[in-house]
Amino acid sequence: MSILSEVLSAGVQLDASDIHVTCGQCPVFRVSGRIVIQDTEAIGRDDVLDMIRESVPEHLKGDFLKQRELDYSLNREGIGRFRVNAFMTRSGPAIALRHVKSKVPSAHDLNLPDVIDQLSATTRGIVFVTGSTGSGKSSTLAAMIRHINENENRRIITLEDPVEYVFKDINSVISQREIGLDCANFHEGLKRVLRQDPDVIMIGEMRDMESFSAALSAAETGHLVLSTLHTSNAAQSISRILDFSPFNERDQIRKALAENLVAILAQRLLPATSGRVVPAVEIMLNTPTVKKLIFENELNKLSHAIESDRESGMQTFDQAIHAMIVDGKITEETGLNNASNPHALQMMLKGISHGGSSGIL
Repeated sequence: MSILSEVLSAGVQLDASDIHVTCGQCPVFRVSGRIVIQDTEAIGRDDVLDMIRESVPEHLKGDFLKQRELDYSLNREGIGRFRVNAFMTRSGPAIALRHVKSKVPSAHDLNLPDVIDQLSATTRGIVFVTGSTGSGKSSTLAAMIRHINENENRRIITLEDPVEYVFKDINSVISQREIGLDCANFHEGLKRVLRQDPDVIMIGEMRDMESFSAALSAAETGHLVLSTLHTSNAAQSISRILDFSPFNERDQIRKALAENLVAILAQRLLPATSGRVVPAVEIMLNTPTVKKLIFENELNKLSHAIESDRESGMQTFDQAIHAMIVDGKITEETGLNNASNPHALQMMLKGISHGGSSGIL
């Protein structure tokens, strides 16, 4: 068995979400959000390079030494499927692998709110899933695709870099395209996607204005678009999207977004009392109030609008964390350490409300 297979097998046996290999160090695993260092011999530079050569797809061979960094997927028979990033550091080559479970998770499997399945039934508009790297965005998108596949008769096209979860058609017809393998880049894939008769378009990551413009055009013509952003909360995501665009076009784009947005879900993975991790999810739906605030560029009021309208299904991170503490899913200490406003969370835990919905508009 190669060194790569040994490390991958060890990670799967530990149920690690991520595996990190750096030359001159022992393999490192992330298990339930915590770092675990394998008690073995350090892996040398040549061995790390061999692992990269062994794992990199044929169409990317030779690119690593030119680009100094590569993203790709790896399917190792009998072990599992992994999302891979090979990169150079000051001390030499390194490789980070995310274990992608073979079973596509449901929203229930991931402990996500029921609204996830409700949003999956939407027929048009844009849904963003946001959060930091490793917050479970890809898994949430996979759960939404699974729900559509099981319950709807739709044509689904995904653009991913790389493909993570592999879907099998149930009630929908799904075409998965990997950037660099099935199409040159996101821009080229999105430019032609509407010619492929989609009902649902899943874009692995919204990276630039070209991607967003194509997604917005698809939403405006009656398609459901699912994608991710790297932002810390739902309200901040609107500003991040506008940062993509030229300054003189931002008003027009913001108003178009107000018309076509369905929801923004922001995620954080927290250590659970079960010993695993559980997502805290902030939910911003495009309610009439939210739509009006975006349209009129009152983005600073979005957080308060989310907090004040629990009846519509919206919730802030702190409200999600409060519910998780009450349900015993996380400890109070964990909740306070991860809250956006620990003082406000303490007040909630004591049953003290600190504001109403008046004055938002």
